[in-house]
Amino acid sequence: MTESSCKHLTILTGASRGMGLAMARQLLAADRLLITLSRSTSEELAGVAAQSGGGIEQWSLDLAQPEAAARRLGEWLAGQQPGRYASATLINNAGVIPQIAPLSRLDAADIAKAMRVGLEAPMLLTAAFLAATEDWNGPRKVLNISSGLGRRAIASQAAYCAAKAGMDHFSRSVAMDEALKPHGARICSLAPGVIDTDMQVQLRSAAAQDFPDLANFARLQQTGSLTSPEEAAQRVLAWLERPDFGEQPVADVRQA
Repeated sequence: MTESSCKHLTILTGASRGMGLAMARQLLAADRLLITLSRSTSEELAGVAAQSGGGIEQWSLDLAQPEAAARRLGEWLAGQQPGRYASATLINNAGVIPQIAPLSRLDAADIAKAMRVGLEAPMLLTAAFLAATEDWNGPRKVLNISSGLGRRAIASQAAYCAAKAGMDHFSRSVAMDEALKPHGARICSLAPGVIDTDMQVQLRSAAAQDFPDLANFARLQQTGSLTSPEEAAQRVLAWLERPDFGEQPVADVRQA
């Protein structure tokens, strides 16, 4: 076995901030190549990689243009030797929340962007990943970062809730596809709990008349109920390493 074949390959979207950045930091290790797909690159991650000896490629991509992103990923994976990596993992983490308001007041472009980044991009990237790695021998996993809001809707966030609910259901369907294959990938759409990120700040900053759940989100912060991005990243990555990963295609990190 060559040195390169001992490496694990991880592809991570939305690595520029929040839990995505925390996951990227924790994934950087000498036995791994990490590829990040974000609108901007991070000097911090480059520095962490240099110190840890981990390999990193930062692709500056706009996931609101998911076809181009999926094409690039598929072409890159198709150019790799099937036995080069010990395992291959795709983590669809990126997402955006549109303006916090009833759907009737949202701009069409804002709705479309939320759906492209939050649902269309994960679907296209997953399709490209699975197609290009189907003949690879090592374990293959797809981890979709979902949300409790995909399972319990709230007002004024129809697009975000719809994207996360769609992520859950497409994960169920893909899991059925892969189960029929002799060397199918394992997939899970995982809710990471409530995290102290920019999204929470956006929600708490909304006007009360636009966001009926404002008090509930403010209470999460006031009562110390928010998980730090670093702790959330640890929990999510620990779930990814569970021997039963994928047996539940839709799960919550707070489950036992």
